[in-house]
Amino acid sequence: MKTNLLDFDLDGLVAWCQAQGEKKFRAVQLFRWIHHKGVSDFSQMTDLAQSLRLMLQDKAEVRALPVVTRHDSADGTIKWMFDVGQGNAIETVFIPETDRGTLCVSSQAGCAVGCPFCSTGAQGFSRNLTTAEILAQLWFAETTLRRELGTDERVISNVVMMGMGEPLQNYAALVPALKTMLDDHGYGMSRRRVTVSTSGVVPMIERLSQDCPVALAVSLHAPDDVLRDRLVPLNQKYPLAELLNACREYLAYAPRDFITFEYCMLDGVNDSDAHARALVSLVRPQHSEPLPCKFNLIPFNPFPASGLLRSSPERVKAFAALLSEAGIVTTVRKTRGDDIAAACGQLAGDIQDRTDIAGRRAKTIQIHA
Repeated sequence: MKTNLLDFDLDGLVAWCQAQGEKKFRAVQLFRWIHHKGVSDFSQMTDLAQSLRLMLQDKAEVRALPVVTRHDSADGTIKWMFDVGQGNAIETVFIPETDRGTLCVSSQAGCAVGCPFCSTGAQGFSRNLTTAEILAQLWFAETTLRRELGTDERVISNVVMMGMGEPLQNYAALVPALKTMLDDHGYGMSRRRVTVSTSGVVPMIERLSQDCPVALAVSLHAPDDVLRDRLVPLNQKYPLAELLNACREYLAYAPRDFITFEYCMLDGVNDSDAHARALVSLVRPQHSEPLPCKFNLIPFNPFPASGLLRSSPERVKAFAALLSEAGIVTTVRKTRGDDIAAACGQLAGDIQDRTDIAGRRAKTIQIHA
């Protein structure tokens, strides 16, 4: 089977090329053709030696993921479903804005965390994606959008690892993908414009700060361990005190001077004034330094299996006001692509569930207890 060159960051591609008897600068040229220029046909890589192009045609390929479906939203959002084999599919979403183009990328087929307000978690977990499968989403979206828009300029300026899966539970494949996004010979993105979202895998937050610090977003969703144990089951392993300490330590290496906390607004579950005040106390404790952060309040996007409802706009506004009055920067995420099920928490793909979904459904019922 041919080697998929999307599986390598630049260091990996250099090592692979050297194993084939090629010099380092050839790997840099090849890397630029693939990621900077979006070319997959080796015969078009005109500054490579003919002998190298023939070797590449024999041993390597730039293999994108097969597209299952594409849906275009009325607001310009695009959602692709990609086939990743063995009966599994993942979803990737492009969100255009006036000053940026953001791609929401998946890291796993399904998700093992099992948050009851997320339709991906309701599908269960199948497997981790490879580095090539993570990067193939960006490579395909960038090359496709440039062709459709008739431009040679970059269309995607931001990447958020907020698609299907928990990125930090697929750490070995994630880091080379991040390094390729950041590499000047690859996509040349700023560390501030690449965001990893995590539900709180504390040891991997610490490792990421050393290996590839990018912007960090933490799926918080509750102000105390009792409620968060139900909403984010991973909290039972890494409770809030450990998570917030990891966030504080990450800030010393982060490209931004704050942590973003994501908070899904669930009617009657986590959206009261008392919850808001508890959040203030959590990040601004009386006897220690406040944690530099901002809150991103996310209107819940309902799906039938959840049994949960979206907080009213009035409740979201009142909740945001309490955080803002305490001096915490607070935004309410604008829902994009909900008409094509591309909004936050709606990505479900098509997953052959290999986990015990009954246990997670039992936890969902307990949320309202």
